[in-house]
Amino acid sequence: MSRGRSTSFDIDDGKTKSNVFQIDVISQSNGDNQAPDNTEIGVDDNRILISPNRSHLHRNLKERHMIMIALGGTIGTGLFLASGQALASSGPAGSLISYVVVSIMVYFVMTSLAELSTQYPISGSFNTFGSRFVDEAFGFALAYNYYFTWITVIAGELVAAGIIVQYWLPNSPSVVWSLLGMIIMFLLNAFTVKSYGEAEYWFAMIKVVTVIIFIIIGILVDAGVLGHDKIGVRNWKIDGAPFYKGFAGIVTTTLVSGFAFGGTEAVGITAGESANPRRDVPRAMNGTIWRIILFFIGSIFIMGLIIPYNDPNLIHNDVKDIAVSPFTLVFVKSGLKPAVHVMNAIILTTILSAGNSGLYVCTRILYALASEGKAPKQFTYVTRHGIPIWSLLCTVLISTILFGISFIGNKVIYRWLVNITGVMGFIAWFGISLAHWRFRRAYILQGYSLNDLVYKALLFPAGPIMATILICISILGQGYSAFTTHPFNFSNFLAAYITLPVFLIVFLVYKFVKKTRFIPLREIDLVTDNIMFHQNEPTSTI
Repeated sequence: MSRGRSTSFDIDDGKTKSNVFQIDVISQSNGDNQAPDNTEIGVDDNRILISPNRSHLHRNLKERHMIMIALGGTIGTGLFLASGQALASSGPAGSLISYVVVSIMVYFVMTSLAELSTQYPISGSFNTFGSRFVDEAFGFALAYNYYFTWITVIAGELVAAGIIVQYWLPNSPSVVWSLLGMIIMFLLNAFTVKSYGEAEYWFAMIKVVTVIIFIIIGILVDAGVLGHDKIGVRNWKIDGAPFYKGFAGIVTTTLVSGFAFGGTEAVGITAGESANPRRDVPRAMNGTIWRIILFFIGSIFIMGLIIPYNDPNLIHNDVKDIAVSPFTLVFVKSGLKPAVHVMNAIILTTILSAGNSGLYVCTRILYALASEGKAPKQFTYVTRHGIPIWSLLCTVLISTILFGISFIGNKVIYRWLVNITGVMGFIAWFGISLAHWRFRRAYILQGYSLNDLVYKALLFPAGPIMATILICISILGQGYSAFTTHPFNFSNFLAAYITLPVFLIVFLVYKFVKKTRFIPLREIDLVTDNIMFHQNEPTSTI
């Protein structure tokens, strides 16, 4: 036995305050007569727990960070810009119903993720859950496809950042501002996870405040307090409203609006660096779910009241069209003259936030893959501040290369790379629901009590099953427009579905090479990384 360094800390679980404890860590010596220094000390329910630190990542993210990271990862250009297209496609009532349907789907996906991430607070999150509870090949395909999706998101945000700045400085080269944005995002991720968390906290705060102000101002505009025109429900009674194109319009909008919620699941990855996952992950997940639903549904409802669904400005959903975004239109109606400049600045912070989150997510996914032996071992290297630096540098390099590809020719290569990742967010949600369903079945089959779960998702198994059905409909319905046009539009069809064969090829190749199998429920590993089982290890408790 050898004696490690002494460690002092306070017990603070949100309920209990105690004196400072001084601990001398005693650990088993290895063959070189040196104590391993990867030791993690935790305090839970007034017990001091010592266990091997399997992750090397620093648990420095607080509850407030995690809540804002989840909100910030969802509230973005999908809400600020693309929501207008949803209103134009199905009218005020149709778009509202479509957002309610997607919110139900997202709610059950997030409660499934909350249960898994609380029980297994690891950086691999749902990608690792796919390997552990379904099939190693499934987790591999899920992780690499999700990684590549976020890589394309980062590259897209770099393109958008340059366009946004050119609104103020039209004669400056956009590439300079894009690369400056990448440098900022790299610096926010390169030092400590807390610096990333703080940046996301304030980025997200700006977006949340914007949505709240939008809803309040929208109510005042609709009531005639601002803008001197009482609108009421007038726009719900115009020709074609409130259900433009009827059921078909709702279906089309539901398929599109799912993308606006993309990124919600990324908060599960932060569980691996949560300071107190048992307490903070459920709180962050639960609170975030309801805030997201209220923000999205509240915003689309206000838009439907104030902006006619046939307003030609609503079909614009590019960052170049910020002057006619639904948010800008409502602010202008209220008399806020510099609304365009304000929204332009907010969209810029939104872009930086999305890129910042993407860089964090990709870095942790690559680190988790390397830890599982599914990526080069070099990517497991972590700095003394807890940053997987080689994973970060690799992600920055690939994102920058993909950004450069977007300038080649007429962007055909770049567009197809984006198409390949099209429905990957839905596939990730499918993976979460499937992993949760199999986890619960294995948990019961192996004789464990549901009362021991730290967090229990509501309405199991109906919730995950409902979410899975809606997800499958969303994925299979993406090419709906290709079938309704004459002649048949093969290009649109391929763009809508190319993600599926790519995912399947990655899955089958890994399965064939590694000879993996779908894991029988009785053989699923429920112990490794389980926060409850680690507490019960006799060698780990003082």
